[in-house]
Amino acid sequence: MHSLKSLQNVNKMLFQKNIFSFSSKVYSCAKEATKDIFDGAKVLVGGFGVCGVPENLIKAVQQNGPKNLTIVSNNCGLKDFGLGLLLNTRQIKRMISSYVGENDEFERQYLKGELEVELTPQGTLAEKCRAAGHGIPAFYTPTGAHTFIEQGGFPIKYKQGSHEPEIVTAPKERRNFNGKEYILEETIFGDFALVKAKKADRYGNLVFNRTARNFNQDMATASRCVIAEVEEIVENGEIDPDHVHIPGVFVHRIYKAENVSKRIEKLTLDQGESKDCSASFKIREKIIKRAAQEVTNGMYVNLGIGIPTLLPNYLPKGVVIELHSENGIIGIGKYPKPGQEDSDIINAGKETITMVPGSSIFSSSLSFGIIRGGHLDLTILGAMQVSKEGDIANWIIPGKMVKGMGGAMDLVQSGSKVIVVMEHTTKGKHKLLKNCSLPLTGKSVIDKVITEKAVFEKRDGILVLTEIAHDSSLEDIQASTGFDFDVVSNPLRF
Repeated sequence: MHSLKSLQNVNKMLFQKNIFSFSSKVYSCAKEATKDIFDGAKVLVGGFGVCGVPENLIKAVQQNGPKNLTIVSNNCGLKDFGLGLLLNTRQIKRMISSYVGENDEFERQYLKGELEVELTPQGTLAEKCRAAGHGIPAFYTPTGAHTFIEQGGFPIKYKQGSHEPEIVTAPKERRNFNGKEYILEETIFGDFALVKAKKADRYGNLVFNRTARNFNQDMATASRCVIAEVEEIVENGEIDPDHVHIPGVFVHRIYKAENVSKRIEKLTLDQGESKDCSASFKIREKIIKRAAQEVTNGMYVNLGIGIPTLLPNYLPKGVVIELHSENGIIGIGKYPKPGQEDSDIINAGKETITMVPGSSIFSSSLSFGIIRGGHLDLTILGAMQVSKEGDIANWIIPGKMVKGMGGAMDLVQSGSKVIVVMEHTTKGKHKLLKNCSLPLTGKSVIDKVITEKAVFEKRDGILVLTEIAHDSSLEDIQASTGFDFDVVSNPLRF
């Protein structure tokens, strides 16, 4: 824990810098801008995947060497990039994040009891920062109700060398508002925030670029000392006031980075007419073709990672939809042609994308406000398990595999129609069960399940078989489903 004197020194220094000259916000050296980040500090770090990551500020923190940091960020970078560097040097004591992503070292340190991890739904994490920056100490959200997020007891840290928890989450208060269950979440205010912007003026007004806005906008309001790494510094007055994303009142230090790598985590390109002809792809294609029939013209739709991302290729003729992605964009187009990719234009799967005319980009907190506010029409996502009552589990296998919930907990509680697309079994094991054996993402939230064998629809609180695939049979479906189910009269074929 940092001392009160340390905080007083930080606040005194900030006051002195701001009272004498706004120009003193500009630093020429990243190490100097971050040198007073102290042992045990809570540091908010912007970015999504590796998009919009303040990479040079993070390298400077690594070089300055503070230890036992609590880092608040959506994920923890890659092994050799972003926050992954601080993992490698063991400067992080606790991560507060929503997604492990592709950082195997993050997962390994957590499962081995070397790192404390508070997994937090992505929308809740964004709102914790946004609300804190607006002076709000806590808020109620439906996200996580009836899951480990509410119930507590989930491992933050394992005892080294075992799967026995050493530190666990606390239970949270639940209340009913207008017939819906909500849980109480406290907000997060940091000692420091490291954010990345495209442009700043000397007052500290910030402009973000495309989907690199993500968590940066929210975290740039929620710390005693906000340090912005920018690509360009312009004179005061050169940024149109209407174009300022974060006013300089929030920003204490600015650093113009000389080296910006613009790394891409998942380079995904439009390769023309080439098509995957593997047996596994044909199964996925069959599932998504049926799911495409659920979409109607003009819908606002969120697509999860995996099978759902295939949907735009199979929309019925004449159907146009608006695709929403949790990292802060509506209006996703095709994958870019080779050479046209942009590291600052990605989707929630960290893939490079294009935007269609009429697209819009916004912060992570607003993106989840769209979700929680019920403004989407349809959510399609994958699952590890689905129960007879429409529960879903898709984010962790305790002690073995940690994906993180990302935005899934928010999406299934959004009030929009929720459809699961998944293979009916995994290595012969049931995925449709009487009760989920894995930690829940949401309770009784699924409206429909589409597999390569069947379609189940929730009616009167339970899943009922409504359609059978042409190459499947009722007997086959019964044998590969882990619960007894009712069948509608004359089920359709697809």
